[in-house]
Amino acid sequence: MATTPTQVRIDADIKTQANALFDSLGLDMSSAVNLFLHQCVLRGGLPFAVEVPQYSERTLSAMAEARRISRDPDVKGYTSMEELKAALED
Repeated sequence: MATTPTQVRIDADIKTQANALFDSLGLDMSSAVNLFLHQCVLRGGLPFAVEVPQYSERTLSAMAEARRISRDPDVKGYTSMEELKAALED
């Protein structure tokens, strides 16, 4: 099978995350992209639904709060369920 080089611009964070995922699946980026393209051709379109999520304002607000909390170095984190339970009982 003849191959042709292809260049794609990808967000650096997404590329890092995708590489980690593909590595855990035993794939490299090139193999994963080839799988994706083969599935597109096989299915005659994208192999998944492309949708705009319709979240309520309450859900969006909760997501923003969770993102803020997860990035706040002053917020205590827990490494086990036991540690979390102990903190809740205090």
